[in-house]
Amino acid sequence: MLAVFVLAALVTVFVVVAAGSAASSVAPKNTSPPTLSGTPQEGQTLTVDEGTYSGTTPITYENQFRRCDKNGGSCSNIGGTTTQKIYKLTSADVGNTVRVHVTATNKDGSDSSTSVPTAVIQKATVPPPPVVGGCPAGTGVIDITKLSLPARLVIDGQQSSPATITRSTTDLVLRFHVSACKGRPVQGALVYATAVPFEQFNVPPEATTGADGSATLTLHQASRFPASPREQLLAVFVRARKSGEDLVGGVSTRLLVSFPVKL
Repeated sequence: MLAVFVLAALVTVFVVVAAGSAASSVAPKNTSPPTLSGTPQEGQTLTVDEGTYSGTTPITYENQFRRCDKNGGSCSNIGGTTTQKIYKLTSADVGNTVRVHVTATNKDGSDSSTSVPTAVIQKATVPPPPVVGGCPAGTGVIDITKLSLPARLVIDGQQSSPATITRSTTDLVLRFHVSACKGRPVQGALVYATAVPFEQFNVPPEATTGADGSATLTLHQASRFPASPREQLLAVFVRARKSGEDLVGGVSTRLLVSFPVKL
């Protein structure tokens, strides 16, 4: 009777242990698909989140990046990526999409799942041309916002209307040309002008140079013109500058010019 009892107990223990062992040996099963994060643009990187898998631990993962058409189909493996969690997009990816196929493996088996496709991969952004000596690359007119030190402005042209100033000149129209970077016209420079000595003509508001690099200011005759009965030249102080910068230390220039006077 005792032998039967011991044998029954051993059978019960064996069944319980065997059942417990079977319950703990479970192959991986995907419960949440993998995803890719990052900017879909040439030169940028995509990072894998393998998703979630149930099953006996430890679980290892193999990530196969795949290049697909713009709709996420017709995929082909991207070589050399099975051990990577991060993939850097190349020119070959431009116009296509990328997916990742993740395989989870443990001692009891494996399971796989594939991410949804990325957005269509775009070409890399072309960097702006380098600025050398404060001057933007290229030729032709320069927007003053693209100028920086040590570049300097140059007032390299001036005109007056009338060409000769007389006692009857009530309005003096002055036109100045501003350039930089070996003679390229500057658009957007602020130009200031005042007659010297002061109060011969009023001081007009600053004028802005246009696409041709020129700005026009109109000075109205004031009470102290002419400065002397024998005045032959009207001296004018001119300044050109970049808005928002220091008047002396910023991108600017100053010049004293003169215009003929006939009294």
